Amino acid sequence: MRGSKAKFNFPHLIGSANVMPVRVRNKRRFPELSSFSSSSSSSTLNDESPTSKRRKSETNLVAEVGLENGSVLDLYQQILRQPDLLSTALLNCFLVAGTMENSSDQKPTIMVTNDDGIDAPGLRSLVRVLVSTNRYVVLVCAPDSEKSAVSHSITWRHPVTARRTNIDGATAYAISGTPADCTSLGVSQALFPSVPDLVLSGINMGSNCGYHVCYSGTVAGAREAFFHGVPSVSMSYNWVGGKSSIHDYTLAAEACLPIISALMAEIRNQTYPERCFLNIDMPTDVTNHKGYKLTKQGKSIFKMGWRQVTSETEGGKMLSTMTMETDSAAQTETNTSTALQDHALFKREVFFFFFNVLSASVIAKCLAVKGVHIDDPDTDWQYLQEGYITVTPLAALSNAEADCQAYCKDWLQSVSERVSSSAL
Repeated sequence: MRGSKAKFNFPHLIGSANVMPVRVRNKRRFPELSSFSSSSSSSTLNDESPTSKRRKSETNLVAEVGLENGSVLDLYQQILRQPDLLSTALLNCFLVAGTMENSSDQKPTIMVTNDDGIDAPGLRSLVRVLVSTNRYVVLVCAPDSEKSAVSHSITWRHPVTARRTNIDGATAYAISGTPADCTSLGVSQALFPSVPDLVLSGINMGSNCGYHVCYSGTVAGAREAFFHGVPSVSMSYNWVGGKSSIHDYTLAAEACLPIISALMAEIRNQTYPERCFLNIDMPTDVTNHKGYKLTKQGKSIFKMGWRQVTSETEGGKMLSTMTMETDSAAQTETNTSTALQDHALFKREVFFFFFNVLSASVIAKCLAVKGVHIDDPDTDWQYLQEGYITVTPLAALSNAEADCQAYCKDWLQSVSERVSSSAL
């Protein structure tokens, strides 16, 4: 796969007397080699001449490497017909060619990152499921502590540290940076010897739909890989307090294995689109999900307010929020100005997890009362609430919609005309 080379060790095959029967993978394309292997394997070791032994060793070499490229096999068959001309140098050339031809047979590499931190159960469950398939080389490059909602921030003015961490079946590093830092470092070949074939960011605790994609460090981890031309996926599980459990992360990871496998096939065939990355959200009841649903990013957002607190961990009186109802704007302003001092602490108030435990109809009523934007139909949040695993292609541009472009075009033209007329 990407940036990797197959490695084969064949000293036991060259000049060995203990040769096993040869199995040729493609007898139709190479009947001569098939016939040769059949006749060779039928003879006993005691009756073989040194030349015959060498032929069988070399033919077994072809079978073990599994070469099916005609040009390489044609060359090797010519060598077999003239064994006396076989030299060590020529055999070495063949081994190099075989290594290059079979680099695609090696396990593809997946790098995992997140924003919840390298010890988060979502990441650990994802890595454990990937390793258990025995189909991938798994790398981990994730923040050494929680970096939720840091969006696409990066570390610029000081170096980051990379600390080797023990995760069974994976090569893992904990990074003192943001999710975007982790991905950038992980694909740079400064930390790992090769560029991964696929980057997975997650599994996040909580969904990432609608406008919340802009806040998400999980999505940023995948977006950073997209910037570097590496296929990537951000993965989030719609965690609900009191209903979800740590085991659900394993179920969520297993539910995404078909998507990961299909992506790897596209990457191997070089048919994966380079103009997008994927954002996957999994429903709370992931065991009984309704299937995969291709969606578009919606406009859902759970508005957040602020609470003044006396310490980092202590709650305090709600002074004002974007969603609370007050008797009058004047009363709110008075309360706020009275409570404020020269030094004050404020903490965000989020209603997201409270509403998730309610039914869909109650959610709609509550959100309407609290002023939270109700999403358009056929979007990520809508289908996630219906129980689908949503798959949303994303890109990095932030162009406005067509009607906004048209309005701004006319508006800017009028500004230019006014400037021109005033100059006369």
